[in-house]
Amino acid sequence: MTMRIDNDWQLRPIKGDTGKAYIGQKEQDKIFIKRNTTPMLAALSKEGITPKLIWTKRTGDGDTLSAQEWIEGQLLGPEEIGRRNDVIDVLYHLHHSRSLKDMLKRMGGIVKTPKKMLEEYEETLPETLVSNQFLSLVLQFLKKNIPSFHTSEKAVVHGDVNCRNWIDCQNYLYLVDWDSVMFADPAVDIGTILGNYLPVSRWSQWLMSYGIQSTDANIEKVYWYALLSMLQEIKKCCLKGDTKEVNEGILQLKRIYTG
Repeated sequence: MTMRIDNDWQLRPIKGDTGKAYIGQKEQDKIFIKRNTTPMLAALSKEGITPKLIWTKRTGDGDTLSAQEWIEGQLLGPEEIGRRNDVIDVLYHLHHSRSLKDMLKRMGGIVKTPKKMLEEYEETLPETLVSNQFLSLVLQFLKKNIPSFHTSEKAVVHGDVNCRNWIDCQNYLYLVDWDSVMFADPAVDIGTILGNYLPVSRWSQWLMSYGIQSTDANIEKVYWYALLSMLQEIKKCCLKGDTKEVNEGILQLKRIYTG
């Protein structure tokens, strides 16, 4: 199915998680279009973190379409994320940008505490996951070890830095899909990277490269967020009915939890 946004551009849906992404095509030209995504895109593209924002338009039914430069690049493979320094550079830039922090504040960006994130994980949790003894064990561990978080520590956090959201375009790295952007502890993004893509033995080196001291307290906090990130991904795959990804996620969680 295609639809038009004017007399020239046609939109074709892109298969994905949200059903809100499209390819916009006019003759040989292409753009990437997202429906009702964050207004942060303008600031993020200005800082070079995400592809250039071209325009935004309001549709007749009240939706907002945002058009970005079409990037002919490659998604990062899981094995690449842990060894690329530019992944660290992008995350550090995001977490420490004063202008992005000010922009999200003006937009009324929500602050997610670890306790709130844990509560959201339990909401609408499929029964198959509720009854899984191992996942219940991990959940109880998280409930008993919620890390401290002060609002003064909040940063702009992407919230879903899995490999599917990193695009390499001629050795320039972009981070895309900002529907989960929020104020939170930077350990949210860091834990996702470390838990999914690096062995625990390399966590200390990665943290030092980012600029965080590899203390027991910092390792424990990142470990907490890594476990939560994997639980969230397992839940997302379960809700999509992707049994294979659910099982792979549980295996990875077991490697980290028992390792």
